[in-house]
Amino acid sequence: MKRFSFSLQLLLGLAIGVALGFVAKVWDVTWLAETLTRVGQIFVQLLKLAVPPLVFTAVLVSVANLRNVNGAARLATKTLLWFLVTAFVSVSLAIGLGLLIDPGRGVTLDTGAAKAPENAGTWLDFVTGILPTNVVTAFTEVNVLQIVFLGVVLGAAALAAGEKAEPFLSLARSVLELVQKALWWVIRLAPIGTAGLIGKAVSTYGWDLLAPLAKFSAGVYAACFVVLLVVYPTVLAVWGKVSPVRFFRNAWPAIELAFVSRSSVGTLPLTQRVTIERNGVDRDYASFAVPFGATTKMDGCASVYPALAAIFVAQVFGVPLGLGDYLLIAFVSVVGSAATAGLTGATVMLTLTLSTLGLPLEGVGLLLAIDPILDMIRTATNVTGQMVVPVLVARSEGRLDTAVFNAPSQPLDEASAPRVPAAAAA
Repeated sequence: MKRFSFSLQLLLGLAIGVALGFVAKVWDVTWLAETLTRVGQIFVQLLKLAVPPLVFTAVLVSVANLRNVNGAARLATKTLLWFLVTAFVSVSLAIGLGLLIDPGRGVTLDTGAAKAPENAGTWLDFVTGILPTNVVTAFTEVNVLQIVFLGVVLGAAALAAGEKAEPFLSLARSVLELVQKALWWVIRLAPIGTAGLIGKAVSTYGWDLLAPLAKFSAGVYAACFVVLLVVYPTVLAVWGKVSPVRFFRNAWPAIELAFVSRSSVGTLPLTQRVTIERNGVDRDYASFAVPFGATTKMDGCASVYPALAAIFVAQVFGVPLGLGDYLLIAFVSVVGSAATAGLTGATVMLTLTLSTLGLPLEGVGLLLAIDPILDMIRTATNVTGQMVVPVLVARSEGRLDTAVFNAPSQPLDEASAPRVPAAAAA
């Protein structure tokens, strides 16, 4: 397999998974469907197993290392601003597309059979999603935003303590190195995991479920593609002064894994490695920006999907929306995206949007059947945005190694090439 690039291995796993899933569904091969499901579940479980220590130590160490980084506050502010700007553009495009295609117009569904989710997103989730009530629970329930909060607090405390905190930081750095090494072994299994995940999706859901919701599903994919292929390339070319084609070539393995795994957090190790080793973002900055983005930068789940879904639900239930409602959708998507972290991703974001607009929460139940299919493109959009922003900020701050960014993409199963000295970077 070493003769094939990691991206090619993922594509091969994708093709095999689709073929096996098709066989399992068409010929009703139960054991094959169950095997694909189990393989996919094991792969995702292995990815998520190391996420708490990875995120915690990465954020802690990166915050503590800010003592060696000039303009740390400016970097964090720029990162957050770009998160907000791209989220606003994404949700605006989604609203515009929704008004153009009317995804719920003429759709006939049994709204009486739809049920509201047991746990609806509220603005209180925004606060409780950040502040842990129990340190142990934050790790056992893999509440990523709470883990990030703990990492930031302890990193800041270590920064303030100075030399007295050095033994603790040395331990954190050692744990981080160990977790990264173990996670890379798991990610090397991604071609097999890809076959299981995509095969399970095809065999379990197929495409027949898309029939009554075809216009809505096509709208979600179209809006995400516009963000992926128009918005991101534009900001990279205009403000980042870098080649969008080169960026996507470098970032493709993480985007591909995000599509099949449907997990921004599960893709985090590969996202961070690609951002540093292929896109040339400064390691200290990337170790902060990428984990932060994995919890709060969700253009697919928190911007595109809730906007289109809210329009769809309003049209199905016959509720008219005005200009104020569309502005409210944009506000909720931009400000409330952090509430998705540690909860249930796009589903909670949708309930938050619907409840804020006063729309029936039963509308969530209408979309649950096709959620796995939509979640693929949503997560790919999320992860792409989580790599775009660090490139933009690093470029503006002189922390982007253009020699690494423009170099031929190195196989990710090989050791990183020596970094070009900062003085040589443009």
